[in-house]
Amino acid sequence: MSEEAKAEKEEEDTEEVEEKLDAETRERIEQRLDEILEEYDIPKGFPEEALDEVERITDGFREEIDAPGEERVDLRALTTFTCDPKRAQDFDDAITINETGDGWRLWVHIADVSHYVTPDTELYQEAKRRASSVYFPGYTVHMLPPDLAETVCSLVPNEQRFAHTAEMLINENYSFENVDIYKSVIESDRRLTYTEAESVLDGDDSEVTDAVADSIRTAYELAEGLHETRKADGSLVLNPARDRAHTIVEECMLKANKAVTQELMWDRGVEAMYRVHPQPTPEQWSDALEEIQDIDDVSIPAEQWDEPRIAVNEAIEGASERDLRKIQRAVLHVMPRARYMSDPFGGHYALNFEIYGHFTSPIRRIADLVNHRIVHENEVPDDIDALADHASDRQVDAESAERDFKKFLEELGFDPHEVEDYKFGED
Repeated sequence: MSEEAKAEKEEEDTEEVEEKLDAETRERIEQRLDEILEEYDIPKGFPEEALDEVERITDGFREEIDAPGEERVDLRALTTFTCDPKRAQDFDDAITINETGDGWRLWVHIADVSHYVTPDTELYQEAKRRASSVYFPGYTVHMLPPDLAETVCSLVPNEQRFAHTAEMLINENYSFENVDIYKSVIESDRRLTYTEAESVLDGDDSEVTDAVADSIRTAYELAEGLHETRKADGSLVLNPARDRAHTIVEECMLKANKAVTQELMWDRGVEAMYRVHPQPTPEQWSDALEEIQDIDDVSIPAEQWDEPRIAVNEAIEGASERDLRKIQRAVLHVMPRARYMSDPFGGHYALNFEIYGHFTSPIRRIADLVNHRIVHENEVPDDIDALADHASDRQVDAESAERDFKKFLEELGFDPHEVEDYKFGED
């Protein structure tokens, strides 16, 4: 479909949504949203004390960044970009990349939320309570107040921001040669949507500088190699159709999360908010593989039954969209839910990582925020076990709430994606 045809379809879809979204329907939608928020104990507003703290932080935060201090590495001269969905409201990760003689030097910059949200603040207590942001179509419940999430901490382009950087030297075999994690100050050169990054990879770099275009292409070269290596090593890949821009972000963030988690456990041996994903039992995997084997046009060689993740990856290759959904359902039906734990024992089965944790989204996840503080201060919260359990439970609640709201919209005849731009629940 041409860009002109896509634009015409988007305009038609918008007109159709606007016709259906009359005042009475909006009222029904907002009423149902309020019911879901109450059912899952998801607060809409923030305590006044937390909002006062945000006001104190925003007053003069740019002046503080202008004089970052000796403890921060100045990376403002590096070519840096963010890449997110079109409707993203906060940008908590950015990428810098250079080729070396036999590999790549990758900097993953993460918003330094922990600089502002410390354990002695009401903001931190509220973030602990919420544990994560919740993303409904047309409405977001932030873990942090929007003025902090979307402004002070967000790595917006052409503005200096405090960051927490994982600098990784990666060799031609896609393994770590060296990892360095430190506080920094950066300035993003460009905020890219996934669509814009795809255009650059297609050869249209008219809207970006040469340096940004080169960075995107180099990042994809690395990301594609990381992805294929991870897959060959046995990492489960249930969504093979993800575009190149998604691949860049996903693989770079996975690499940074892995680097930080290895630092926490192997180099320091400390408790943290590790992400642990148990494996299905052999009987569960056997049931899933038999279900997949029964799908028309899908065959699993006998020798692969002992390597179920690889078997699934190969079954997905070339599968029709209909068969792909069947394979995904069969696997997800037997796959246990990942949880946060203070001990990484068991690792992350789906990713096939011996140790894994979250670090790259501190604006929207309490686990990442806690891990930032542990990395920098070497200070583990006394309530780390309870906090891990709470974060896991709140994630389940968030996913259930999002699912219930989307189901309600579908019952009204809406595609949830079509109403993203129509803000609900706002005063």
